[in-house]
Amino acid sequence: MLALGLLASCKPQKAPVLVATETKEPAIEWRLVTSWPKNLPGLGMAAENFATLVNQMSNGRLNIQVYGAGEVMPALKVFDGVSNGEVQMGHSAAYYWKEKIPAAQFFSSIPFGMNADQMNTWLFYGGGMELWRETYEPYGVIPFAGGFTGMQMGGWFNKEINSIEDLQGLKMRLPGLGGEVLRAVGGIPYDNLAGRELFSALQTGVIDAAEWVGPYNDKRLGLYKVAKYYYYPGWHEPSGAMEFLVNEQAFNELPEDLQVIVTIATRAINQDMLNDYTYGHVQSMPELINRYNVIVKPFPVEVIRELKQARSGVLDKVGRGDAPFAKVRESYLHHEKLFKQFYDYTHGAMVELDE
Repeated sequence: MLALGLLASCKPQKAPVLVATETKEPAIEWRLVTSWPKNLPGLGMAAENFATLVNQMSNGRLNIQVYGAGEVMPALKVFDGVSNGEVQMGHSAAYYWKEKIPAAQFFSSIPFGMNADQMNTWLFYGGGMELWRETYEPYGVIPFAGGFTGMQMGGWFNKEINSIEDLQGLKMRLPGLGGEVLRAVGGIPYDNLAGRELFSALQTGVIDAAEWVGPYNDKRLGLYKVAKYYYYPGWHEPSGAMEFLVNEQAFNELPEDLQVIVTIATRAINQDMLNDYTYGHVQSMPELINRYNVIVKPFPVEVIRELKQARSGVLDKVGRGDAPFAKVRESYLHHEKLFKQFYDYTHGAMVELDE
């Protein structure tokens, strides 16, 4: 028997107790597809851990089979697969759907935007989750926050970046609005490459540079073998937010207690993934430097300033005329400003003291 306090899905409330009891009903079988290589640390394991947790909490009444990228459908077709009911769930990143849903990008990562803690606060207390679900509602998809990588690295390069001119004409795997900022300063973003394709794309010269996540994943993908320089910071993804996608009809057909279990499990994995990545990054970075002799370099301050300046123009241009984009952008930027103002008294002040 399993007893758990119910986490609030969006707003604080009194927590009832959920109890999963034995049942002779046949198990409900779901399929969950991801955009990640099977069992990749962090990203690949989040869905596996979610499925295990749901099975345990439901006492086997809801069984979820997880499939990696390419096993059932291509990595970047996950949203469509969930929307059309081919599968019941997916795990991916919202900026992959930017052509279909421009506003989705705000629920992944915005260049120079909110970090993981701030994103979580916006989603669950600032109305962000309501906007996210409103954005996906026309597609029959219910989104849930699906974990964070934390602030990412700036990417792998085969040449040094000394000025903004070095980004002009550079072909780089960089999805979402980060890619649009790169385009604004003269770069060429490739946003349709899945993680398992990056090694060969760098090796064969299809692209000149690539970002994936950070040391925890980048070491596993072997990117240090095909690129010389590892740049920081990951200005393009300060939070690295992921998403669970659930087919609305499949979710509504679940008994109420299983709906609650799915909701609780997403909240648990949302936090666990961030903790996993934080520890994985700090364990993997020394190995990249000391064992594989990776050259780690900061982007020049002038380059970061130019990229940050380009962000405003991108946010004004992208999604122009798209009402959902404008609505979500207003909420996102409002909360981004609020957090910055308060963090100047806390985290920001500590950075200044450290200097």
